[in-house]
Amino acid sequence: MARTKKKKGSSTQQRLWLMYPPRLIKKPFIWEVSRKFKVITNIRQASVTDEIGIVCLELDGKRDEIKDAIKWLEKNGVNVEPVEINVIGG
Repeated sequence: MARTKKKKGSSTQQRLWLMYPPRLIKKPFIWEVSRKFKVITNIRQASVTDEIGIVCLELDGKRDEIKDAIKWLEKNGVNVEPVEINVIGG
């Protein structure tokens, strides 16, 4: 399950893993997402080398804006996966 929280005014929060191939590492995708879409970005974790960029990004905004931002990232060559949460029942 992707980590999603609902907030007031149909706002949602979602955490995603972004994986960049080497040719895209220097592009400012997170900045562009915050400019093109009405979402708040929060980098939760990141690891960038010459071979790959991996970022755990939290997006906060309306569900449609988040979906559009994800589609835009994927269209531009970024692999986007939801953050999985392990739940231990008890």
